[in-house]
Amino acid sequence: MAIAQNYYIENEKVKEAKEYHEENEGVVIYEVLRIIKGIPLFLEEHLKRMDNSFKLINKVNPYDSEIIKKSIEKLVEVNSVYEGNVKITVEVMDREDVLRVYYIPHSYPTEEQYENGVKTILYFGERENPNAKIVNNNFRNEVNEKIKDAEAYEAILVDRNGYITEGSRSNIFMIRGDEVLTSPLKDVLPGVTRGEIIELCKDNNLILKEEKVSYRDIENLDGLFITGTSPKILPISQVEGFIFNSNLNDIIKKLMKSYENKIYDYIN
Repeated sequence: MAIAQNYYIENEKVKEAKEYHEENEGVVIYEVLRIIKGIPLFLEEHLKRMDNSFKLINKVNPYDSEIIKKSIEKLVEVNSVYEGNVKITVEVMDREDVLRVYYIPHSYPTEEQYENGVKTILYFGERENPNAKIVNNNFRNEVNEKIKDAEAYEAILVDRNGYITEGSRSNIFMIRGDEVLTSPLKDVLPGVTRGEIIELCKDNNLILKEEKVSYRDIENLDGLFITGTSPKILPISQVEGFIFNSNLNDIIKKLMKSYENKIYDYIN
């Protein structure tokens, strides 16, 4: 993983990027969050999810939230970088645990992609432990190759039973009539943005259903969108050969606006 910027934080100490190397001796639990105006967006929810990832492998996070929070603040300060994506990793090893916090290269959707939507493909595969954020480079590399070959933005994962679960690095929501659909929580990574969208659906009196949707029923949908740290809410214009006007869907437009307002309220 390439480090962006000049410095990173390792066990609360500032280090130069050129010193960085991963041991990869143990299990690595991680989170990626977005820094906007120097503020780590929805930090509390990211740290809750990190603790949950540890529980799923029967371990306890050795670092409390205050240490992680201070490490992020120090990272922002020493690099003087106030916008971007930050990765938090906790490597659990026999001899010692290692907390690293660093900026990573990021790519945010363009205005055109938000306005017109993006192309996606189907990928028939699933995460070994979908609820936990555990580093799995083999899975990531294989999916990335498929996305690159198809010149797509994202891959939508389909499980062994033919049900849509999530994106390879995002969550997926679908629109059917006046209903907002998303996969049941047990089948997906509990995305922080996903949780915020579910709350916004309640706030806007939208009908939300956590429901298994077969990939064979994609053609019956009225729209789809991606959610995640980098894309926020991003309309999908194409899934394989199926074309959608997700960018024109009133429900998706309402949620996009509501989410931007929620971000504004959080950082101000």
